[in-house]
Amino acid sequence: MPTAKTTKTAKTKKAAEIAKQPFWQRKTLAQLNRKEWESLCDGCGRCCLNKFEEDSGEILYTDVACKLLNTESCRCGNYRQRQKLVPDCVNLTVETMLDMTCLPPTCGYRLLQEGKKLYWWHPLVSGRADSVHEAGISVRGRVVSELGLSEAEIEQRLVRWPQSKTALKRPKSGG
Repeated sequence: MPTAKTTKTAKTKKAAEIAKQPFWQRKTLAQLNRKEWESLCDGCGRCCLNKFEEDSGEILYTDVACKLLNTESCRCGNYRQRQKLVPDCVNLTVETMLDMTCLPPTCGYRLLQEGKKLYWWHPLVSGRADSVHEAGISVRGRVVSELGLSEAEIEQRLVRWPQSKTALKRPKSGG
């Protein structure tokens, strides 16, 4: 029969094991601090693509990026001022995520909200920011800026790949 001491020891060991896990495996989204929250963005740029929502609720992606997206780095060119410069840019929070239907299926925020693991190419897992590009997940080399395009022109640029979870083969080095 377990004693109070052995039960306490088992709990202490379990707590120590949990503490060794990366923050995204041991915390809920609501428990993350600002730095942890921001690090969940893998830098793919898919959320910065122009999208259309059908009456059915289906999200249609284009290969046209927000005017602020740096299409090489796949990062916002003016992150702090983005909502002033692009009024329909969504400030992603735990609360706003509940209503978000347009996050790509590879999005770290979406994966964790759904109780899934981050992919091998996510910079938090790989330890390298470029792994998202090397895996072919990012928008690098696949998009154009919305600058100078009319809405009609943007609507003609519908694509399916942003909804794909498929990455290139994982490097043999495990990176």
